Amino acid sequence: MAAVGLEELALKSLGSEGLFLFSSLDTNNDLYLSPEEFKPIAEKLTGVTPVSEFEEEETPDPTGETLSIVAKFQPLVMETMTKSKDGFLGISHVALSGLRNWTAPAAHKSVMLAKQFKAFLPPKNKVDLGDPWWIIPSELNIFTRYLSNNRFYPPLPKGKEITIHRLLSMFHPRPFVKTRFAPQGSVACIQAISTFYYAIAFRIHAEFQLNEPPDFPFWFSPGQFTGHIILSKDSSHVREFKLFVPNNRSLNVDMEWLYGASESSNMEVDIGYLPQMELESTGPSVPSVIYDENGNVIDSRDPSGEPIQFVFEEITWQQEIPWEEAAQKLEVAMYPFKKVSYFPFTQAFERAKAEKKLVHSILLWGSGRTLRETVLESSPILALLNESFISSWSLVKELEELQTNRENEFYSKLADLHLEKYNFPVEMIICLPNGTVIHHINANYFLDITSMKPEDVESSVFSFSNNFDDPSTATYLQFLKEGLQRAKSYLQT
Repeated sequence: MAAVGLEELALKSLGSEGLFLFSSLDTNNDLYLSPEEFKPIAEKLTGVTPVSEFEEEETPDPTGETLSIVAKFQPLVMETMTKSKDGFLGISHVALSGLRNWTAPAAHKSVMLAKQFKAFLPPKNKVDLGDPWWIIPSELNIFTRYLSNNRFYPPLPKGKEITIHRLLSMFHPRPFVKTRFAPQGSVACIQAISTFYYAIAFRIHAEFQLNEPPDFPFWFSPGQFTGHIILSKDSSHVREFKLFVPNNRSLNVDMEWLYGASESSNMEVDIGYLPQMELESTGPSVPSVIYDENGNVIDSRDPSGEPIQFVFEEITWQQEIPWEEAAQKLEVAMYPFKKVSYFPFTQAFERAKAEKKLVHSILLWGSGRTLRETVLESSPILALLNESFISSWSLVKELEELQTNRENEFYSKLADLHLEKYNFPVEMIICLPNGTVIHHINANYFLDITSMKPEDVESSVFSFSNNFDDPSTATYLQFLKEGLQRAKSYLQT
């Protein structure tokens, strides 16, 4: 039966809401649920999570090589928090105590066994350059869209989580290797391959709980941890390791804290800038026990008392891809909506002018979580954006800085035009390459009208489709198409 016929049959059998639920589980969109796709339902109904391959643990050989890692940490710049503008008026000192007191890493140095980094090795079916796999898979689905805010202590890590948890514990004693919200987990891909080594790029989404009882929870969520590791294919030797929170944007941390002991308690949110949070190996891993040619254990220091110096062979990479390409692969794995390229603000306008396209711009105060996890990753939206728009994703703070930079009047004017249309928390904007805004919609209004029944929506501009598209997709498609219609005279010249 043709795909269209199957979709019509599914819609007739399940209704639009049932089909939406079915589609959320049908990851390959073949309109059949495999046992693997059905697993989230089975786990939800039975409460039993089967032990998967990645959870099987091995006890590392204590005589294997060891890797020394140092932590570097500079605390959050309090002045970058929005709440600092009014002197944190109305915010109790206790609420921010965990944040204010976190001024240094929990452990400045740690020694780990090289074999513990086996967690970063690819599975057997993921040995192509840039082909992502999950170190820690997400456990969020349509039933568990987010995890509880009202928690203080991380669950006991298992399998590959143990290595990630131990590394992040160098920063703070309460890391959560699975975030409360999507995108959750840790993803990696091979960046380079040699005869005996892999260079692996990785991206980790994790957060920290800074408070303990009797205070209420305070969640500290860096935008991401990223980094690379060079290790032997049997994980017996690690040549390099680095993990860090990128600090190239003006804001890189989300914070949320509760004012009560239940999920319904009031929650404050803010964003801020963290200058430095990184782990780095001090050198390659070295044997913890040294043997002579006869198999006898010898001292790790020479007769003068100095540590024995090891010589490591140079690695010749046979295949490799640039770091930027690997990072992009990981970003798309975490954020399917990034199948559309989102360019820096000024670059987007330059490309739009060169390609004679409109700019589709997302201007936001925080993370835009709801938008990116729903409508922006739907197939029809991805297709239209790729075909007809140049997209950009910007923070309000970044445009405010650009607005006051008078060295480039054109860029300053672009920022002006955007900020004139902005309303908290997210504004979706369509504009010409010269910055003229021809259409815009606020995220709150968008969410309001897409949660209404079709017959209650008065605006003809944001009308619902008659097919089985969910209201969000239909409405956003209409928004984009209206922008194209309004710009038709420009696009035809």
